[in-house]
Amino acid sequence: MTFDFHSYSFSFVARDSIQFPHVIPANVLRGGFGLALRRIACRCEPEGAHSPDCVYARFFEPRVLAGGPSGLRDHPRPFVFRARSLDGRTVETGDSFYFDMNVFEMRFPVRLLLEKTFSALAADGLGPTRGRARLVDTVERLVSLHLDGSERRADGVSVSFLTPTELKVDEALAPAPEFAVLFARIRDRLSTLRALYGAGPLDIDFRAMAARAGEIAMVRSELQRLKTSRRSTRTGQCHQLGGFSGETEYAGRLDEYIPYLKAAQWTGVGRQTVWGKGELSVQAIRPDER
Repeated sequence: MTFDFHSYSFSFVARDSIQFPHVIPANVLRGGFGLALRRIACRCEPEGAHSPDCVYARFFEPRVLAGGPSGLRDHPRPFVFRARSLDGRTVETGDSFYFDMNVFEMRFPVRLLLEKTFSALAADGLGPTRGRARLVDTVERLVSLHLDGSERRADGVSVSFLTPTELKVDEALAPAPEFAVLFARIRDRLSTLRALYGAGPLDIDFRAMAARAGEIAMVRSELQRLKTSRRSTRTGQCHQLGGFSGETEYAGRLDEYIPYLKAAQWTGVGRQTVWGKGELSVQAIRPDER
């Protein structure tokens, strides 16, 4: 069983000085991308409901369309930005910069649509100062991740939460990323993305894997909590961007879980992943490495 998606890297040259904010610059890209995509891809009535074949709604506002897994109240968007290289950066005129976008929509091609949208967004201006840029290159690759267990035994794993992360359990925020909670949120996200946009939900024994995940212990936690917010200059809305970041280590029989953790490096985990939250990196620890 695999989890398949496309990963894009978009490269630009700045035509003006561009300032990107500290803490999750991907949120700025997400907002501008949505506005540009709507202008380009939505032909629905301004005050009416989106049609089922509206490309903008299918890609950026999937929650407004009917269908999908039973009981799912808010469909996740089929993409995440990866833009930590722009955190707090000022790009001067003539300098180059890039960001990545992982796209989980596998039902229809999106490259040309993305290039058209980002070209328009860059021409309009990026960041709070609306500095203009020009799209100069796109690199696309198809990624296929196998989820059927690790080839080598792993009895430990180090997880670094690179951007603020929030995990929910029983409709509340989890006080700490215990492994059972972390795995459950990763499993549910992968299965939902696969069901909505790919080959179908995960074909696994959810209950049995959850029970075994409960036996894996957190043996080290070096986390910090961040409370911050950002006000959109386009809409005036205030976005809460807090969560924990830092590093944790888990011990136990992790072989079957390592592929899911590594997949989460591409999808993110937890709340507001489309804003750039919940980005993580994973390093398996083998028995002979302890």
